[in-house]
Amino acid sequence: MSIIIDKDMDIESLPDRIRRFPFPFSGDTYRYSANVQPANNAAATDVGSWGAGVIDIDEFYLDELADRDRILRRDPSRMQVLPHMRPAVWDTVATLLPTMAEENPDIMSFHREGNNCRWQNKLQNLDVEFTVGDDDSLPDGPLRFLGTQIQDDIVLLDIRDNTMWLDAGLVSFAADWSFGFDVGMSFMEIHHPVPRVKEENIISRAEQFLMRLQPGEQFRRTNWTMTIGRRLDTSTETYPEWGPDRGTIANDPDMPDKLHLRVEVQHLIRLPHTGVLLFLIRSYLLPLRDIAQVPTWREKFGNVLAELPEDMAEYKGIIRYRKAASDWLLAG
Repeated sequence: MSIIIDKDMDIESLPDRIRRFPFPFSGDTYRYSANVQPANNAAATDVGSWGAGVIDIDEFYLDELADRDRILRRDPSRMQVLPHMRPAVWDTVATLLPTMAEENPDIMSFHREGNNCRWQNKLQNLDVEFTVGDDDSLPDGPLRFLGTQIQDDIVLLDIRDNTMWLDAGLVSFAADWSFGFDVGMSFMEIHHPVPRVKEENIISRAEQFLMRLQPGEQFRRTNWTMTIGRRLDTSTETYPEWGPDRGTIANDPDMPDKLHLRVEVQHLIRLPHTGVLLFLIRSYLLPLRDIAQVPTWREKFGNVLAELPEDMAEYKGIIRYRKAASDWLLAG
């Protein structure tokens, strides 16, 4: 039997991209918070759920991985590993591939005997054998290979001197920041530009929480912004390609189809062998037109945009069009 939440919408008829979307708002206002919760628990929304596992594979899997490959070929600086982080990269590979096989047994498998491993991915017709610790046993090395298997961006934070340092990662889908610029920075330095977080002590409390994680523990949180077009790479490096659209989208008659809510599901995992903090960032895009198909989402997001303080709207880069987006959503 179909589930109906209003006379015009049958939930079961909605496409997967809506039913699986991690809609981030529970009310009509938004403020920065840690919003950390245990991972591996399905979070219910008004029309579906998300987050049952760590690595989500959806209809955009092959397209997004092809997009990443193009980005890395054009700009290899999106992947960097400081020398002391090499063991953490292998720790990441040895942690995530078995997880993916367990969560997707119909399309993926992982077998390990000692350091000898075999990974199969039916979506890519891939069957590869490699040796943990031997960088040459995987095409282009372990981190680049992992980036061909998961849609998430990968950040590795070393813990030393009573703080965390961004010392390795592969980030092809940055949302208005530069991975290359941030490599080598501390956790506090990276988040220094974010408004309000210093005064409200959010970042220091988040850092202390993360540093207390035990090996193997897994948590998650969400973050959001907005993006024009179905474009995941809105890094600082490519600003000339997407930045000018911010000034014109408010008057574009196609705004509901071009303007997307962008939600990051960020997984926080203390790696079991090295103790390094693995920070996975999976980005989802949903246009206003799709959001409007869920009346509760339409109203909540419209109200959030209308109420959002100016400094937060400015930092998120949405200040020039947030009123137009809010007006369209609330007019429905």
